[in-house]
Amino acid sequence: MEKRFNPTQEQIDVWKKQHGDLFMVTVEDKSCILKKPSLKVISMATTVGANDPIKFSEMMLTNCWVAGDEEIKTNDELFLGVAGKLAELVEVKEAELKKL
Repeated sequence: MEKRFNPTQEQIDVWKKQHGDLFMVTVEDKSCILKKPSLKVISMATTVGANDPIKFSEMMLTNCWVAGDEEIKTNDELFLGVAGKLAELVEVKEAELKKL
């Protein structure tokens, strides 16, 4: 039986120091930890994904991946499950425009 990905809090704390905010995505019994994408990664993913949303997801997953069940990268159903959450990694702050 394959070992389930289950990082310790100590390991998560180490990753947080290295990468900042982290997110765990779980689909079925597989999980991965992702970091927030940089503006450069968002730009690249948006460019390659302009005509192919799967390419956007592949670029985001590859560049935000910290650790997890590698099967998420290779199993189409698992990948698509995680792909639906990748856009949520891009946090947009609300800005206010005021005429002076």
